[in-house]
Amino acid sequence: MATLSVREALCTAIREEMQNDPDVLIIGEEVAEYDGAYKITKGLLKEFGENRVVDTPITEHGFAGLAVGAAFAGLKPIVEFMTFNFSMQAIDQIVNSAAKTNYMSGGQLGCPIVFRGPNGAAARVAAQHSQCFASWYSHIPGLKVIAPYFASDCRGLLKAAIRDLNPVIFLENEIAYGHEHEVSDSELSNKDYLLEIGKAAVIRKGKDVTITAFSLKLMDALNAADLLSGEGIEAEVIDLRTLRPLDTQTVINSIQKTNRLVSVEEGWPFAGIGAELSAVVMEQGFDYLDAPVMRVTGKDIPLPYAANLEKKALPQVEDIVEAVHQEVFPVLPIPPITFVTIVLAPKNTAQNIPSAKRAGHGILPNIASKAAPIITTVISGPPIPQT
Repeated sequence: MATLSVREALCTAIREEMQNDPDVLIIGEEVAEYDGAYKITKGLLKEFGENRVVDTPITEHGFAGLAVGAAFAGLKPIVEFMTFNFSMQAIDQIVNSAAKTNYMSGGQLGCPIVFRGPNGAAARVAAQHSQCFASWYSHIPGLKVIAPYFASDCRGLLKAAIRDLNPVIFLENEIAYGHEHEVSDSELSNKDYLLEIGKAAVIRKGKDVTITAFSLKLMDALNAADLLSGEGIEAEVIDLRTLRPLDTQTVINSIQKTNRLVSVEEGWPFAGIGAELSAVVMEQGFDYLDAPVMRVTGKDIPLPYAANLEKKALPQVEDIVEAVHQEVFPVLPIPPITFVTIVLAPKNTAQNIPSAKRAGHGILPNIASKAAPIITTVISGPPIPQT
């Protein structure tokens, strides 16, 4: 077994595909002379030259359009965005040109291109640099969207994306770049190691609840599963890996066994990946559910800059654990409680009891001491919970 970081896995995938196919090139800000803003393209300029490792000005709309045109002409560009937040400057090229031209040309003009870079929050880079674009791009017909976590998956899926004839959005995570994972020697030595786009993976087996996640949040899902196991709750954890096409069958197969689903994502709740999963499970797996689908997401606000507020706005391990608790131990509503007080006392004593006290609200201690016997009963409702 070898240890490979996500950064090394991505660099290896790009290098191997550039060695394999002379039509593959990479373009973006600082990808050449600086070896990439996150060192993903380290050493590529020296090996392949400036015609295939191309530094660009800070103009995402311009170099994304240039790359789309190159793809129309038969090349296979990899476009690196320093962060996917900057892809907003190029979204017309991605959505209107790359995603739609194959359809609009009747299949005559393909666009084999990969748009890749870090997606989602990093650490205190504020609202404009911390957005998750998973559901944004997954909404677009004509795009494939990939968001892996493990180094092995990053390598295998990026290589598959580069060889794919369709435009692919490849979502990475800045914090995950330095994470290291074990990779088999045989896999590492296989330069044609590819993973099928559109296939999720069951990372942890369980019987009580299914947890789905992707990208960096998969780590939180696995940590939550470890904590839940200590409570006797065995969670099955699914790494979605690809968001479009979404492997819904693996999720349905899992909830047939667990009967519960918790979806985890960093992005906002409205129209998110969890919302899509909820709809699919309702349509295809409703009869298997013993509880409503729960979503664990980022708060529905622009991400704050302050570290303490940033943490509160992003989903944490404890949020996943709490969601599972609600799935496995649902809190039932407490019905109204009716108290009836029956007072048996001499006639003159009962007449002295205030009417409000006779109407089911108990009796004052000093009056009660003079009346006998006194019987109080509860005729409906469970015991009042202690607070």
